[in-house]
Amino acid sequence: VVELLGEAGVDFVIIDMEHGYFGFSDVCELVRAAGVVGVAPVVRVPSSEETYILRALECGALGVQVPHVDDPETARRVVEAAHYYPEGMRGFSPYTRAGRYGARTPRAHVEASNRDTAVIIHIESAEGVRRLPEILGGGGVDVVFLGPYDLSQSLGIPGEVTDPRVTGLIESGIKAARERGVAVGTFVETVDAAAEWAAKGVQYIAYSVDVAIFYRAVREIVKSVKDRVSRTKPGKH
Repeated sequence: VVELLGEAGVDFVIIDMEHGYFGFSDVCELVRAAGVVGVAPVVRVPSSEETYILRALECGALGVQVPHVDDPETARRVVEAAHYYPEGMRGFSPYTRAGRYGARTPRAHVEASNRDTAVIIHIESAEGVRRLPEILGGGGVDVVFLGPYDLSQSLGIPGEVTDPRVTGLIESGIKAARERGVAVGTFVETVDAAAEWAAKGVQYIAYSVDVAIFYRAVREIVKSVKDRVSRTKPGKH
């Protein structure tokens, strides 16, 4: 699927370990597949625990997307876990896939990793949006991802992602992040929604999920074929 998405022209893929069923062996293979087709692999880790961030990056992920970062202390720990000294305190081994198994010098590995690793924090509550100025105050965050489904749940209206209270929170988050020069991401399920949020300043757009895209495509094919067949009258022989 990752290779197929790359051939279709996507810029990045999110390998979801929070809601998906992947283990780290799977993640490493998916990261490798992304490299084959020139797609940036981002791993959505299960939590902000340091070990999850480290292992995702050691597989060669170019970014980590960390859920439930709703306070400055969690953001600080995430940034530190994703970077080597002096920007952080990521566990260090040059003999991993990320370090090219020792084929490049430790110094080159540290410099490249600190330069190229994207830290994406997932804001999933109204409190997190409110505290964004504090959360971003420590620096080191590359993208603020505003998750509409979890934001809707935090407001007591789970699933109502187009409710003005949810979209208003997202707009507030966009404003707070952009004022601090941090890119913004969100999740969309239609082309219209992607265009709408892009016009409002969102740069990192996660479009649906693989199973939903496949389901909708198959459903449309089945419907179209059945409709066409039902209108076709048997010919005379």
